[in-house]
Amino acid sequence: MSTELKEKETEAETETESASSRQSRRMEQKRQRASRRDLKEEAREEIDDADDTIEIKVFRFDPEVAGKEEPRFDTFHVPFFKGMTVLDALIYARDHYDTSLTFRHSCRQAICGSDALFVNGTQRLGCKTQIADLEDHLGSTIRIEPLPHQEVVKDLVVDMEHFYDQMEAVEPFFDADELPEGELEEQRQDRENREKIKMSTRCIWCGACMSSCNIAAGDNEYLGPAAINKAYRFAMDEREGEDRKQQRLNIIEQEHGVWRCQTQFSCTEVCPKDIPLTEHIQELKREAVKNNLKFW
Repeated sequence: MSTELKEKETEAETETESASSRQSRRMEQKRQRASRRDLKEEAREEIDDADDTIEIKVFRFDPEVAGKEEPRFDTFHVPFFKGMTVLDALIYARDHYDTSLTFRHSCRQAICGSDALFVNGTQRLGCKTQIADLEDHLGSTIRIEPLPHQEVVKDLVVDMEHFYDQMEAVEPFFDADELPEGELEEQRQDRENREKIKMSTRCIWCGACMSSCNIAAGDNEYLGPAAINKAYRFAMDEREGEDRKQQRLNIIEQEHGVWRCQTQFSCTEVCPKDIPLTEHIQELKREAVKNNLKFW
């Protein structure tokens, strides 16, 4: 009898805990709904008080939620302030209208490269793009989409795995032929060589150049401008030596390497760090030609 009583008591406790858990969830959902109502009301008041407002049209897609599997655009009205960026507008829309709105961002200083977007038909960094710099930003709609030629995971988030694979394919790390003899001795580089590769070191792996490239869109094996630029950064570094440079040239002069570039300059135009990507690709082409010249 004592065993049966204990089992009944355990069942009763479980039911009580389950009921309590359901009640807690309902209360939390109620608080969240109230909070969202408050934020929307706050947004309406801020828009009424704002001197200017902007309208953003944001791409939406969520394959895991019923009714949201089909791509669409949602429109949000946001109060405008001086110095406002596209990322600021997205954060405001997410925080005040729809908490499910999904996009990547981190440093907000154009360093992490995580918030590359397709804004008004051009690849841009959300945190770097000033609303005021967009043509007719007041009274017109700003269209924000995920990077083209990339698989969309959700809303403005794209799958970057293939881009990272291409970057890794060029072995993007410093690998000298010889190390200094002294344990604390530096690997010296002259100023002229440093200036030569300086711009190539500024890549933040945002993927904007790859997204803008028509060749990359049609050739999934093409290394792409970002990866080739990274190869340039090391191949042109005098400290690595001729043996390592030869290995890098072998990587980038393959069928889907530098020779696939058609010199359209689209990658250079959209690079948020102003890296002369097309110029670097052409210089590597010249190096590849010289590398294969035979005199006999």
